[in-house]
Amino acid sequence: MFRAPNRLVHETSPYLLQHAHNPVDWYPWGPQALQKSKDEDRLILLSIGYSACHWCHVMAHESFEDEAIASLMNEHFINVKVDREERPDLDEIYMAATQAMNHGQGGWPMTVFLTPNLEPVFAGTYFPPTDRHGRPGFATLLTHIAEAWKANREGLVDGAARLVEHLKSLSALGPAVATGEGELRGALDQFTQAFDREHGGFGPAPKFPPTTGLSLLLRLHRRFGDPQALAMVTKTLNGMACGGIYDHIGGGFARYSTDHRWLVPHFEKMLYDNALLIGIYLEAYQVTAEPLYRRVAVETLDYILREMTAPDGGLYSSTDADSDGEEGKFFVWTPEEVRRVLGEERAHWFCSYYDITAKGNWEGKSIPNTPRPLAAVAEELGLRPEALHARLQEARSEVYQVRAQRVRPALDDKILTSWNGLMISALSNGYRVLGDVRYLRTAESAADFLLTTLRRDDGGLLRTFRAGKAHLVAYLEDYAYLSEGLLDLYESGGRVEYLQRATELLEVTIRDFHDVENGAFYSTGVGHEKLIIRHRAGTDGATPSANAVTASALVRLSYHLDRPEFREVARRAIDAYGATIVRYPRAFASSLSVFDRLSEEPAELVLAGVVGSPDFERLREAVSMHYLPNRVQVTVDPRSVSNADLPLPRGKGPVDGRAALYVCRDFTCQAPITDPEAVGSALGG
Repeated sequence: MFRAPNRLVHETSPYLLQHAHNPVDWYPWGPQALQKSKDEDRLILLSIGYSACHWCHVMAHESFEDEAIASLMNEHFINVKVDREERPDLDEIYMAATQAMNHGQGGWPMTVFLTPNLEPVFAGTYFPPTDRHGRPGFATLLTHIAEAWKANREGLVDGAARLVEHLKSLSALGPAVATGEGELRGALDQFTQAFDREHGGFGPAPKFPPTTGLSLLLRLHRRFGDPQALAMVTKTLNGMACGGIYDHIGGGFARYSTDHRWLVPHFEKMLYDNALLIGIYLEAYQVTAEPLYRRVAVETLDYILREMTAPDGGLYSSTDADSDGEEGKFFVWTPEEVRRVLGEERAHWFCSYYDITAKGNWEGKSIPNTPRPLAAVAEELGLRPEALHARLQEARSEVYQVRAQRVRPALDDKILTSWNGLMISALSNGYRVLGDVRYLRTAESAADFLLTTLRRDDGGLLRTFRAGKAHLVAYLEDYAYLSEGLLDLYESGGRVEYLQRATELLEVTIRDFHDVENGAFYSTGVGHEKLIIRHRAGTDGATPSANAVTASALVRLSYHLDRPEFREVARRAIDAYGATIVRYPRAFASSLSVFDRLSEEPAELVLAGVVGSPDFERLREAVSMHYLPNRVQVTVDPRSVSNADLPLPRGKGPVDGRAALYVCRDFTCQAPITDPEAVGSALGG
């Protein structure tokens, strides 16, 4: 049946547009819907999800496309649809409410019923359309809540008010407590206790890539020399790289694994996950020199360049789990499908290595994964490992080309400032560690796009861009991740304008987001829409704590500009959560990484020379193989002396026409190094 589109047809978010032809009378979050709720004294049914969310699609098909259920929704509620990626403020507040009402459980789609004053009276996640297994279906739930609003309004309002007070108490901060080395050791103990020694990762299924925790563990290995810290990192990285959560055909990672051994993902790919995973694989490669980690980083970076980069330079948000109406259909294979691409013999060894069998490992088909080492498979096939590797590379390219002709998962092509900031960091560090200038140029293009298109006239940022429209005032995470990305870009490529823009953004961050009394940073700025709570958080989630990333960027900037007052702001932002960090240090991995940065004078590295010249590249490569998480790094190219007056590069340049490395601490430098062979001893290993 044809149905006229609802109000969402005017939105730009792909997620909202997916619901534009529902029979539900959807509103976007905004004054019209909120005022209508008050005028008509009706509850708001708030549905929050995102474009790549598999169960969001399921609930949409089962319930929001159902005429009878839509009729109940339209009769009793003001129905509001929100893209959590565009409105993290709403997502954070109402996810906290959902978890409070459901014994700590939450997820998406998120379904919350609000009073006209936006206070939650009931919350849950996915609901089936009809009653199943003792659980009420969505139609039953709608009827019960509508009846309760008529019969027991005062009780619902009182309960909602109490819940809001509870949520406010969760966001409140007590006296600041200084973070110390004890919390670092406490985090190591908690990670060790939760570690899955068989498959890597922490805790039971479902398993999400624990990137911030792994990055902290590398720091703890460096700091304490604890072999178990490194073993937890490598076991987890190996498990993910060999499992089905990694796309062995096209590169990049799915959002999480539904099982404990990293085999079966929900197949959506998110920009932020891949940015963070590129970072940890690069760090682990520096620590271990393991070729697998380099290969995974390269393949994931190349996937971003090939499939997630917009013509104007921005970076897309995600791709869906579903294609052609089925979850994972784009990614799975049968032996017969592989034989049609490669022929009998080549398909045999391709399937042997990538675990593609007639029985399958998921719903009768196979998710490519590599449970056996290449050398073991090569021996079984009577091939040398290097010969099998070369043949697999060639075959993978052919399989990829055939897969590309399948119906692709939907692309969420909106460009988010925060996630782009994370990927700018990953690309910049990809160039710094691997030397591939394509990564640097892509990072520069993304940064230039954001600074041109998502910058407000007053110097602040906008959150999101799509279809020619940039809108929504940015959040703390946008400022934090982009500032850190610009610092990584400056340190990798040397263009001083990125340092200048990072400085401007961090000054706006302090002005608009900083709680001067307690030291922490709010998630929303001073002029943001008034909600039931002005949220702030210090724990990491799927992405690093924006409070911690802001602190990290301030520490780094303080050394570039010789402004120690920034370090004090950063220290207070971490110590604001100190009382909670003492109890749950594992949840504050990013904050503890900032403490690690604050607790030692950084190595100050100045690379001076013509970027791209052989002598410069040899020095850069020698430096790149050293894991120095607390370094501050500057490039000085004599062809462009725009940063020559800054504290670190001042007075430093090539020596006798040769590229030189200056290793300094507290602005006191060793003699410049021109021989790459001498870099290791100068950097301590």
